Amino acid sequence: MEGELTEISVGQFDTVSQLIASSLSLQLAVAGLIIGIIIIGIVYTKFSKWVKSQKMNHAKPHVSRFARKIILPFLAIALITSVNTYIQVFELFDEEINQISIDGEMAPSEVFAKMLNTMNILVIGYTISQLVPIALTKRESSNSERADFEAWREMRGFVDDKDDLFHKLYKWVPPKQKPDDLTEEEFQNYIQTDEGMRFLEGFRTSKGIPVGSFEKRISNPFEEWKKSERKKYENYYNECVSGNNTSGRKLFPGSVPEEIFPIDIWREQKRVTGFDPIVPASKPPGFYRKQKEGVPKSAKQVLPVLIFVGVIIGIVSWWGVDLIVLATATGGIAFGVGLALKETLENYFSYILIRKDKIVKEGDRIQLESGYNGVVHKIAPRVTYIRDALNESVAIIPTRQLVTAQIVNYTKEIKLVPAIVNVGVSYLNNPRQVASILVKVGKRAMTETVDAKGRHLVRQNRCPYLDTNQPSCGCDKDIHVDVTQPVVRFDKFNDSSLDFSMWVYVRDYGAQFKTKSDMRVIMYEEFQKYDIRIPWPIRTVYQGDEKREAQEIGTLDTERNGVVEEYGVGDLGRGEGDE
Repeated sequence: MEGELTEISVGQFDTVSQLIASSLSLQLAVAGLIIGIIIIGIVYTKFSKWVKSQKMNHAKPHVSRFARKIILPFLAIALITSVNTYIQVFELFDEEINQISIDGEMAPSEVFAKMLNTMNILVIGYTISQLVPIALTKRESSNSERADFEAWREMRGFVDDKDDLFHKLYKWVPPKQKPDDLTEEEFQNYIQTDEGMRFLEGFRTSKGIPVGSFEKRISNPFEEWKKSERKKYENYYNECVSGNNTSGRKLFPGSVPEEIFPIDIWREQKRVTGFDPIVPASKPPGFYRKQKEGVPKSAKQVLPVLIFVGVIIGIVSWWGVDLIVLATATGGIAFGVGLALKETLENYFSYILIRKDKIVKEGDRIQLESGYNGVVHKIAPRVTYIRDALNESVAIIPTRQLVTAQIVNYTKEIKLVPAIVNVGVSYLNNPRQVASILVKVGKRAMTETVDAKGRHLVRQNRCPYLDTNQPSCGCDKDIHVDVTQPVVRFDKFNDSSLDFSMWVYVRDYGAQFKTKSDMRVIMYEEFQKYDIRIPWPIRTVYQGDEKREAQEIGTLDTERNGVVEEYGVGDLGRGEGDE
């Protein structure tokens, strides 16, 4: 045996394999290592499955991911280190064998130890590659949570807040000087009463600017808000697992497909729906996973691969492989890959710029250079998803277009959005009467046009529901602006009609579509009632009896004049220029 071993090229890989075959103790050590790895794999699988079924996996997903990622390398390193210690302590390599060396090569024991250390380094590298994305995701989640807090503060509370949380954390401070759109007398009357103070708190000037300011009642409102949101999530989770939900059955955490939203996804879904409460069991199992299908991987998903590749390159260098040769061999491939990924890199750096400068964010309504109009659903490092307002389609564009192309952002800094309806009436109708009836149409639209929750779409100076205190309307919080009536304009004499336009101002870009539709319905009703005629868009030689038609129209002249007296003619006589 001794003679055979001396003929082996000591320090080479096959020497170690033959050495293991020659020693029963080493075979047992290696067998123990393999069996240990199998046991660790089984334990990790059981542990990971158990963690996913716990509340912590949903309420504290980052802690859960950390625990699942750290337990495997911890056990693996403990096993490999134990085997290495066992070999060294019990001197499984004979002293005579360890002394065998050719041309300065390492002894078999050193090679074997180096192999075990390499395994440890690989495990540590893998662990780091998995933990770094967790840290980045946690940071991104914290930033999103801070952004949600800013949205909450701007909205002055969410719908599902308890006990008027916003005013518990913030106190409104009235302005020292009157707003431009109020007289001094009106301002002084408002600040004398609690009702007037509430009105001023919700008041917006004609430019959409609020008055007064808010000061903190406590030192750190953000922390209190976080506690409130996490309490909401806890209630959501309890309703899911208890069966007290819309499905009437208990949902199981850790099930596949996923039935309960983790807190980060719960926040994201609230963000998408305008921070409305998430109803437990309202979405089918696997809803969020289905939404994410086809979404390109982000940088933090690719980062583990890059880190692990870096670790492997370091190990290769440690074992004596010439990195220059390796780099030369892979340089051409890297150059080709770089050219192939040129657009991908452009998109990625555009993504970084967008996030840094907050050019566009999820939830903004934008119009692309092509004319496509929709809501930004998801901004990814490679592509951006823009959803049509009516969910009719989704536009997928390279992210770099948000920086390089002309983009119109209808959300950024815009508080008042006009809803404009154009209409042409017969030459036989009195323009002043038509204008007055259009004012009436606008007044009705301000009162009658509401969303699914009963809140008015049209911005107005004073909500008509406030006096009667109808609880279905939320206008008393944020719909106060200096718009007291619709704007009516007599635009032009057209070929066959007198053309008018009517303007009202709505709370956001999307609200204009329902508002304009409702205004047209109301307009049709009022035109029918007062015999305001819309001419046919044709060109013919008129052979009718104008006198007879004028008499027919004149039969309701008294009623129409009554509308003029009650509603006036709106802004028909205005337009002197900026005041």
